[in-house]
Amino acid sequence: MNVLAQLATALAGLGLAVTLLVLNLWRATLFLFPSRVRVEPDAPGDQMNLPEVLAPLEAQLKALGFVALGSHEEKTPLRRAALSYDYAHPGERVFATLHEGAQGTPRLYFLTPLAPEGFVITAGYRRPALDIPGKYRSGGLEEATPERLFRAHLKRLEGVSPTGDFTWEGRVEAGRSWYRGLGQKEIRRQNLTGLLWTVAALAIVASAFLGGRGR
Repeated sequence: MNVLAQLATALAGLGLAVTLLVLNLWRATLFLFPSRVRVEPDAPGDQMNLPEVLAPLEAQLKALGFVALGSHEEKTPLRRAALSYDYAHPGERVFATLHEGAQGTPRLYFLTPLAPEGFVITAGYRRPALDIPGKYRSGGLEEATPERLFRAHLKRLEGVSPTGDFTWEGRVEAGRSWYRGLGQKEIRRQNLTGLLWTVAALAIVASAFLGGRGR
């Protein structure tokens, strides 16, 4: 192989490595340091700037008896902060959160903290099922209506002990607690592939560098 061909191959490999790092480095960081996600309040319920795409879901939540609490942001290392919009049904002891997924897809999930420490999470989109008896239940029902999703969430609360302060402050603290504790196992499951691709990208860079030094 001549020098130009070798250079072209090396550049192509480095280009691939850079692409993999751009797409996956933040996921690898999240896998390694899930507690570094920062959860902060954004705006109270009467001042939320709700995206238009989420308005139909908000209307259905209010019809179910939910009230607006406020919005919060979640800042993952190496990523821009993402906004979520929170509601609560204090009588049923359930939080509801709206946010935009990939390509602006509207998303909804219900969350209930458990005593002494735990969570039940029911999402209206694909979410891997995870069950730690008495402490953690997480899963999704793709494309379920808010009413159906809410009823499914209430059913999943049977046999556990809901707890928490169903206020805006309580919702922000629940988010922080999730990232500090039981949510870390789910985060690592979701981002393992990102870690593996990041390692592969770094291996490509190392191979190109060491190979260049060896010539």
